Amino acid sequence: MIMVKRVYEPSRPEDGTSFLVERLWPRGMKKASLRMDAWLKDVAPSAALRRWFGHDPAKWETFRHRYVAELRDKPEALQPLVEAAQRGNVTLLYSARDTVHNNAVVLRLYLEEHLVDKPQ
Repeated sequence: MIMVKRVYEPSRPEDGTSFLVERLWPRGMKKASLRMDAWLKDVAPSAALRRWFGHDPAKWETFRHRYVAELRDKPEALQPLVEAAQRGNVTLLYSARDTVHNNAVVLRLYLEEHLVDKPQ
């Protein structure tokens, strides 16, 4: 199972392997206080795409398509996520206030649809 969660929420045992999927470190978060297994900056949207989107829901559909195009260009960066998801639960950590329109939501859908082996 692949889950998404804000970095500011407490970790739980069922989170499994946790990955920070942001290009920038979350504001106000101390590295020692965040339980994560890895920080995968390279799976986050490019700086230009992130700035263009600005978490504007009106740009959501275009953002999703552009971000998926970026993900397709870097399968090697996604490999740690794919391998962890094949072993167990994975949690994608994000910092945005918007729980619906953020890169972790798009990344989870992309992984579920394209990369993670589904049970037969």
